Amino acid sequence: MLELWKRTIRRAIDIRQGEGRSLFFSAAYYYLLLCAYYIIRPIRDDMGAAGGVDNLAWLFTGTLVGMLLMHPIYTALVSRMPRRQFISWVYRFFMLQLLLFYAIFQLVDGNSEVWAGRIFFIWTSVFNLFIVSVFWSLINDIFRPNQSKRLFGVIAVGGTAGALTGSTITTALTTLFMPVTLLLLSALLMEVAVRVSRYLGDQESTMALAAAGDSDEDCSERGESSPEAQQAVITQVEQKQQSVIGGDVLEGARHVIRSPYLLGIALLMLLFTIVSTYLYFQQIAIVNEVYGDDSQGRTQLFAMRDLAVNALTLIIQLFFTGRILKWLGTGLGLALLPVISFIGFALLAISPILAVVIIFDTLRRAGNFALQRPARESLYTVVSRTDKYKAKNFNDTFVYRVGDQLGAWSYTAMAWMGLGLSGLAITMLPVSAIWFFLALWLGKQRQKQLTETTAGEFSNDVTAASKVDHRNQ
Repeated sequence: MLELWKRTIRRAIDIRQGEGRSLFFSAAYYYLLLCAYYIIRPIRDDMGAAGGVDNLAWLFTGTLVGMLLMHPIYTALVSRMPRRQFISWVYRFFMLQLLLFYAIFQLVDGNSEVWAGRIFFIWTSVFNLFIVSVFWSLINDIFRPNQSKRLFGVIAVGGTAGALTGSTITTALTTLFMPVTLLLLSALLMEVAVRVSRYLGDQESTMALAAAGDSDEDCSERGESSPEAQQAVITQVEQKQQSVIGGDVLEGARHVIRSPYLLGIALLMLLFTIVSTYLYFQQIAIVNEVYGDDSQGRTQLFAMRDLAVNALTLIIQLFFTGRILKWLGTGLGLALLPVISFIGFALLAISPILAVVIIFDTLRRAGNFALQRPARESLYTVVSRTDKYKAKNFNDTFVYRVGDQLGAWSYTAMAWMGLGLSGLAITMLPVSAIWFFLALWLGKQRQKQLTETTAGEFSNDVTAASKVDHRNQ
């Protein structure tokens, strides 16, 4: 019966021999991270709304400053520590700050509480991007390119389930406890995530051997399944786990500027965040108009929206994500969200009301988590290890927040000049169109990079296998 159940699961999600345990730990790891974040996200959104839409642009500027401070610290850790060590340091750094915020909110009130809320809004925005970026860097380091097409959607299911759990916890418990009490639970989940990340790292050799036997990568034709080649793979993984990536703190930024492929990913991130920021500002404006000073009502609305987003995302990820990315390819997978954005802003321009903006935001975020995110992360499976941790983090954090700035201040400026909600929505139509064509181009470039990377890996594996064979003689 157990074997029948295993075969059913493998057919449903296209999992290969040796990949199950790594897939489970990856999904569990992502579950814990997003559960921790989504517990505090509605609290952050309420604090942002309480400060007024006119102040949001300044909060986004503060977030960019936070990213400028954090990125060099993170890359310095990556340059000097083995992977297992710097990942633990990053997560525990944020965990301790959650405990600090809990203590602060017990002591402040009135105007001081408003300012503490603004700082917490900025910190949460930094926290979210960093913990998720580090997670996907590790996943990209462990999984090979063609494994990413099959399995990243399944891994994302863990994140969606975590986000769904976090939203549910906040929705249920905010009527029983003060919302800031939930920061303690978020910190506890972060510590568990650190432990799971270590278990996942220990599975890397198994995943590498599973990839070597993956027919999709034509490895069997290369002789990589021989004992010598398998030992070579294990040796390479062990060396990589103990090695320090090295380099300097600005290496990731330089690689993004010099590489058309990485620069294209940066532009993709920039367009995504500009569109997201416009929608977020419009949503806050409409919600404030409807709810006024009802803080609890806003928090519950945001939590219910998150619940709907994650339920829809879970359905798509379970049944469609892997098949869509495998059948349509990365480019078309990336291009679906710009299409949703174009249609959504067109509808919002016609009817800028609460129902439209909430439904649009729900569909757009579900499309991002279920399709755009797995497809975008798979773009990094074909780059160097340095770029997986440094260039990727630069794009995920600094470039992301630069997009926030462009979106926040351009939105504020055009609103100040008298452009209404409908006019602001119209400005996003050409941005969504550019985003669409860039997504298609990146899909083609990824395939080109994959061909070059696969040829290079084959050459390295043959060399390593020859060395192992020589030592055994």
